[in-house]
Amino acid sequence: MTDGSALAGPDGVPRCPWALSTEDYVAYHDEEWGRPVHGDDALFERLSLEAFQSGLSWITILRRRKTFRAAFADFRIDAVAAFTDADRERLLADPGIIRNRAKVDATMANARVLAGWAPDELDAFVWSYAPDPALRPAPRTLGDVPAVTPESTALSKALKKRGLRFVGPTTAYALMQACGLVDDHLAGCAARRG
Repeated sequence: MTDGSALAGPDGVPRCPWALSTEDYVAYHDEEWGRPVHGDDALFERLSLEAFQSGLSWITILRRRKTFRAAFADFRIDAVAAFTDADRERLLADPGIIRNRAKVDATMANARVLAGWAPDELDAFVWSYAPDPALRPAPRTLGDVPAVTPESTALSKALKKRGLRFVGPTTAYALMQACGLVDDHLAGCAARRG
């Protein structure tokens, strides 16, 4: 039993407890989660995958990421924006992804919206909602990590106002965590940046 604080893994390295359940999670935790992500296509991918994760376990998405990338043209905004009804039907028949009609439609619609933005606009827009790290103490336990923050609520509202879908405050906060806008690695976790 754990109190939700950082735990040593089999290799002796202290990590956030959620990262210790599978090798996939260990690698994701150590190499990606909470590391700064920049670039419109990279952020579109993360935003899309977080939307697909809604209501599911992240491991489900993580283990299908390769097939998601193949199905969605590596999440290149311009390519997905050009998807047709035939592409939509192809996606809805693809067992390698989550075949949720609303999420597929939202991903295609979001790409069409973002294709009209200037280069690097999504990057600058998302990162403008990053809170000041000096004002965020390191969480000590998993119970200290929020699911929603004022910043994620504001980002969600702003993205929706600009026409994006499936970007609720919880999804926005998961994006902020995954892309390094916030550092929610626990105090004592070897992956924590500061």
